[in-house]
Amino acid sequence: MGALAALSGLSNPAVGAPQAVAAGELPGFAVEDFRYPNADGVLQEKGIVLKRGDGHVTLADCGSASGLLQIMRRPEDAVPVCFKVTGDSGFLTLEIPSVYGVKGNDYDTTVDMTVGSEKKSFTVTPNQWTPVGETTDPTGREFMLVEIRMQK
Repeated sequence: MGALAALSGLSNPAVGAPQAVAAGELPGFAVEDFRYPNADGVLQEKGIVLKRGDGHVTLADCGSASGLLQIMRRPEDAVPVCFKVTGDSGFLTLEIPSVYGVKGNDYDTTVDMTVGSEKKSFTVTPNQWTPVGETTDPTGREFMLVEIRMQK
């Protein structure tokens, strides 16, 4: 009878046994949308749009670490924009207008840029400055950086 009393205590809420949850009360599923966190604040502070990525390419303070990817943009006195990469690969979609140079790091890096409806990809030389966008365009059109892809 002791076993029966113990079993009956499992269905007794006063004993502290878990209760069944109604189907309508279950929490929703978390869905990763890969949106960049605090993108609105970055837009206000730095004037760049960070859209989405895999979390391996993140905005960094230039000079905060070695091995950062550096982006130069117009106007010429604009502060460079830097990104840190973690892991073996990463990607980030974004919008940085008037980009004309990228300093690579140890990763194989490709940047996609647009001017009007035209899209161009540039391979960034590791650990060196690579001219991109308007510096490679015969008419000097201003290009927008729209994606960074990095891989070891």
